[in-house]
Amino acid sequence: MNEPIRITAPQGVAPAPQYSHVVMGTGRFVAVSGQLALDEAGGLVGAGDPAAQAAQVFENLRRCLAAAGASFDDVVKLTYFVTDMGHMPAIRAARSAHIPDDRLPAASAVQVAALVRPEFLMEIEAFAVVGG
Repeated sequence: MNEPIRITAPQGVAPAPQYSHVVMGTGRFVAVSGQLALDEAGGLVGAGDPAAQAAQVFENLRRCLAAAGASFDDVVKLTYFVTDMGHMPAIRAARSAHIPDDRLPAASAVQVAALVRPEFLMEIEAFAVVGG
């Protein structure tokens, strides 16, 4: 059986406990724009609270993936844009609520000087591959 998503750890590359080095997929590609900590009405969730913002961002990602017929099981890459790398533990905790630690997607984390509005602490985008 051909798996739609396959994860590999290349020989000679240091282990990565927080992400997978290589994730391959066959199927329909889905790109989800960077999501912010906004509720359905466009209001900020979790002012100054990285855990609350991360939880809302992952809920928004879940909804966007579902709209494309995908789920977190289909995610092959996450990109984290954060205003402070100190927010990464909160992001990892929110991610763990949706993605098991033994099936982590490829990932990049980038600290940025600012996001679209100063109250946002993070923005996260996702790439997924659905089906085979």
